[in-house]
Amino acid sequence: MNAILKSVSRSFYLTIRFLPGPLREPVSLGYLLARATDTIADTATIPASVRLTILRGFAQVVAGELDFAGVTDSLRDFAARQTDPAERRLIEQLDAILDWLTRVEPADREDIRSVLQTIVRGQELDLERFGDPTRTAALRSAAELEEYTYLVAGCVGQFWTRLGFRHFVNFATRLPDEMTELGIEYGKGLQLINVLRDRAADEKNGRIYLPAGESAARWLARAEKEIGAGIAYASALTSWRLRFATALPALIGARTIARLRAAGPTDEKIKVSRNEIRRILATGALAAASPLALRRRFDRLLLISG
Repeated sequence: MNAILKSVSRSFYLTIRFLPGPLREPVSLGYLLARATDTIADTATIPASVRLTILRGFAQVVAGELDFAGVTDSLRDFAARQTDPAERRLIEQLDAILDWLTRVEPADREDIRSVLQTIVRGQELDLERFGDPTRTAALRSAAELEEYTYLVAGCVGQFWTRLGFRHFVNFATRLPDEMTELGIEYGKGLQLINVLRDRAADEKNGRIYLPAGESAARWLARAEKEIGAGIAYASALTSWRLRFATALPALIGARTIARLRAAGPTDEKIKVSRNEIRRILATGALAAASPLALRRRFDRLLLISG
């Protein structure tokens, strides 16, 4: 499973590999299942109505409410439609991934099922809103965008926090409710960066996530504030290893925000290069030794342009 995880998780694999064992297993498994449902939802060569049916069916399988045999034939068709070999392999291995789910600790399994149910609801809404390729659709309000970012990413902050407090006695210096709130904001901010980064491509495909009349600059500032909550979250963790793994997406996100600001309106997809990520890994590992140094590194990455 590690090879599949590495092939489909891109930069998030960097976070996963630094996690302590008790967190690495449920986070890895949850990620693979969420990535599988994302692949199902995004297979554009299959009608949206069919994708919705299979997405809901697979979610029932994960929840233990439906036998895997009920969706096997449909998933085989989905696998054959994948142009990305890694995603095709992921769909082909879902039976093994589901078997893994049966072998994790019961409390972890229930948390994985719960977070996936929330994520799938966000993916369902996406298909319902944007599933018709013949028309352009837009979110109607800031509240709908907030709901979307919570459903597909903010809920992961809750999941992460529940796992952390269950598996580690001295997980954080803040209370669980505080950490949950910070974790939700963090996840929402990371998804908001994805929305802003992919905005031009999404609009070409008839998907408009920013509400009418809302400037990208406003939402970029919102994303900065929300991933800043991720640095506050990481700073409260008592383990250096956990702090570094948790802060890494925020550090990469800060660099992405800086590049988005420098680029302005553009059709080009803004990406952080591999060399930049290597530098962030090296400097972030050192900065994670101190919450103050971590905040300073985050602030510096926000200011680096170009």
